[in-house]
Amino acid sequence: MTWLNWPVELATGRDRPVAHYEQIESLRLDLHGDPARAKLVVCSDGNHHMALEQTLQSFAQLHPAVEEIFYTTTPPRIALQIMQSGGLQIGNFRLSVTPHVFISPPQVLEKLIASGRMSKSASFMRSCGMVLLVRKENPKRIASISDLLRNDVRLFLSNPVTESISYQIYADCLRHLASVRGITLDFLMHPPGQHDVNKLIYGESIHHREAPQMVADGRADTALVFYHLGLRYQRIFPEILDFVWPEGSLGNQSCDINHFSCGLMADAGAWGETFYQFLFSDTVTEIYRKHGLQRPSL
Repeated sequence: MTWLNWPVELATGRDRPVAHYEQIESLRLDLHGDPARAKLVVCSDGNHHMALEQTLQSFAQLHPAVEEIFYTTTPPRIALQIMQSGGLQIGNFRLSVTPHVFISPPQVLEKLIASGRMSKSASFMRSCGMVLLVRKENPKRIASISDLLRNDVRLFLSNPVTESISYQIYADCLRHLASVRGITLDFLMHPPGQHDVNKLIYGESIHHREAPQMVADGRADTALVFYHLGLRYQRIFPEILDFVWPEGSLGNQSCDINHFSCGLMADAGAWGETFYQFLFSDTVTEIYRKHGLQRPSL
């Protein structure tokens, strides 16, 4: 269905400068809780959402006085827009929240430290390699980077514009693994809009929701995703999705891995500091380990 382009319909605040986001369907799963009641607000990048959910549940059980937690698991770009403009307009709904803790790749938090919005940050977790997401039983027998050159295989990747950090990590890994095998992935050489849509399909905004949907629907035959995402999809959709390690290279340690840090905002509210310290506990280390992530090496 193609939706009609409805105008903005607001009683007040029409000219208030907030970021706009129109792809409601892809965003609805990544806004969690009641922002009006929340005593703790956490903005995070989304690819480790499954571990963050359990972490926040454990924190709430340990500190029941927090009562309500609101958290986002969007690409960093969206969380930054919320913070920089004071809110996010989604259709005719306006979300106005200020995070107390921000979790994101370090290059994002460095800018917040420099601007004075964030008081401190530290390295938090890292991914453990890349996998190829496939349909259950892998009907096209995709097992290596070389298989991406087959005419019957269509690859999904995160969007180079809206999710530039994850895209760059994925694309660099693909190029490296291809070079090891002495092949070239020509379909990666063309910018969005000029790429071969029969070989490569880009997400629109939130790849950790779009990748499994594309593979499940058959619109893509495989997607390159972080191992912890592949593990998540395999666990919650066991009859639909599976993953393979490309070339059998468990861990893909030759690829750049995804690091992310956590930071305490200058205005951390009543619970920000307590939650920030909790993120470095053994409890959280074990939660993330079970979801396929680990602490960075010192």
